[in-house]
Amino acid sequence: MNEQLPRRGNSPAARDIASLVHPYTNLRVHEKEGPLVIERGRGVYVYDDSGKEYIEGMAGLWSAAIGFDEPRLVAAATAAMSKLPFYHMFTHKSHLPGIELAEMLLEMAPVPMSKVFFANSGSEANDTAIKLVWYYHNAIGKPGKKKIISRVKAYHGVTVASASLTGLPANHQDWDLPIARILHTTCPHHYRFAKPGESPEDFATRCAEELEALIVKEGPDTVAAMFAEPVMGAGGVIVPPPGYFEKIQKVLKKYDVLLIADEVICGFYRTGNPWGSQTFGIAPDMLACAKALSASYIPISALMINEKIYQALLAESDKIGTFGHGFTYSGHPVAAAVAVETQKLYKERDMLSHVRRQMGPFQKKMASLLAEDIVGEVRGVGLVAGVELVKNKATKENFAPLGKIGRMTTARAQENGLICRAIGDTIAICPPLIIDEAQVDTLVARLRKSIQEAQVQAKKEGMF
Repeated sequence: MNEQLPRRGNSPAARDIASLVHPYTNLRVHEKEGPLVIERGRGVYVYDDSGKEYIEGMAGLWSAAIGFDEPRLVAAATAAMSKLPFYHMFTHKSHLPGIELAEMLLEMAPVPMSKVFFANSGSEANDTAIKLVWYYHNAIGKPGKKKIISRVKAYHGVTVASASLTGLPANHQDWDLPIARILHTTCPHHYRFAKPGESPEDFATRCAEELEALIVKEGPDTVAAMFAEPVMGAGGVIVPPPGYFEKIQKVLKKYDVLLIADEVICGFYRTGNPWGSQTFGIAPDMLACAKALSASYIPISALMINEKIYQALLAESDKIGTFGHGFTYSGHPVAAAVAVETQKLYKERDMLSHVRRQMGPFQKKMASLLAEDIVGEVRGVGLVAGVELVKNKATKENFAPLGKIGRMTTARAQENGLICRAIGDTIAICPPLIIDEAQVDTLVARLRKSIQEAQVQAKKEGMF
């Protein structure tokens, strides 16, 4: 049995090691190296406990859209806390911040939606959607239609059910996941999964054909829904090929399969539209959002549902006597008030126009990294991008072990004043939406320097 390491002093890092389990962290490495302790933020920058400044190139976790020091959100939280620090939405109770936020979301929905259900995270919103898929089909008299399709490399959360949708090995290995009735179809990453000579359009066609083959194999009367991110974030910033969503939606419609759009990362202007669904022509039956809903200043998520689903919920809850689902903090009044103020800020500051002005230069400057010897692909849309590092650009051969060059690059980036994220050997960049062109220049320069330094280190370690 491993013995707990003794506390090493009273620094924040030592206290962290002695007391915390960190998400998405190698716990053994963390005991040796400890954390980067972030103490404060300003705009697109954060500062550690030594005062060092970093560009937060991931907006925290794809989420701090307005940056790290917006006084109006602080004021909104303070006012809400002073007026109604908590109330719930169980048993016919409500409050004005929750009502106002629901109205805002329905007004801006990419397709007509009927109602909003609030939760606290993207995982909870997607978990709720899974339950509603099952509840809906029971309500309409199709109790055998329960299987749900996700995609390889998808990310939909970490609850038992939403982690089952997630199509990443580390989220399943030794967690006894996925649960039954969860299926995975082709990942729409042309660079990695297209056949030799297969065009993006032909690859999209094959993805749709493989989806249809899966539905037919399982039995159309058993397949209930499909979950899809417009851009697959945690799978490596995977942008679908042209025509992909048009083709798969035809398949889903043919077999009466619901579509749930996971807009947790893409929602609220990230892709150059209010929703990723608008960028890629998606017409979902349900839509999950979180993160930039409140600019991540406070936890909140939402699930929008269309009228046909709501009508089934209405009838079934009346038959049973209640709608037996909800969280203590569903639509928490302080969180809802902050999210309302966030949406007002987006409108007042015309965030959509700002993103559209910045996204062309951002994508062009990110694409300039293709000049580096170990950059195989740069992909992205709006203000999100992924830089895939490879050993051989001609053959797309990966470095071995997979993930090492990614970790080396993000470590160098941190030293160079840039926080980014390695997803395998893809470096993800997703800055706060408020970033300006000069800050983009600095971000890309720091990332380029970090890639070059990682390449030198890899050569010294015999990785070539």
